[in-house]
Amino acid sequence: MPSFEITPIGTVRNDRTDVQHTDEWGAVRSTITVDERFGEACLQGLEGFSHVEVLFVFDQLPELDDYREPRPYRGRPDLPPVGVFAGRGPRRPNRIGVTSCAIESVHGRQLTVTGLDAVTGTPVIDLKPAMREFHPKDITQPEWVSAMMSDYFKP
Repeated sequence: MPSFEITPIGTVRNDRTDVQHTDEWGAVRSTITVDERFGEACLQGLEGFSHVEVLFVFDQLPELDDYREPRPYRGRPDLPPVGVFAGRGPRRPNRIGVTSCAIESVHGRQLTVTGLDAVTGTPVIDLKPAMREFHPKDITQPEWVSAMMSDYFKP
């Protein structure tokens, strides 16, 4: 398959530095600074939205060498094994993460959000306003996911 290169559009800054600390992201306040090449008006209009989808790269963890075998989710033996595309963890092909975050403020090239599960220094590869029409109305998932995620975005 052909490969491609992605250049980050900005960087995350917050008080989280430990990539192993993987819960209570709901209270994390992050500022994304968009690169100056996009100009001071690059976020104009985003303030009218309540949420933004942040696409970023899990750059501080290596990819796995082999994705063929299902593994217990997050390496936890109490959770069922799942294939690489049945999870949202950082050890995945291309290491791309995506999170819908609440917008706190927009100032020039600075976007402040809450609930972004990325540590400081994380490269951001895109921002998209969250729109109702792009989100499914009825999402179903296994019960173990709901239990596991109960503290993930805890405020």
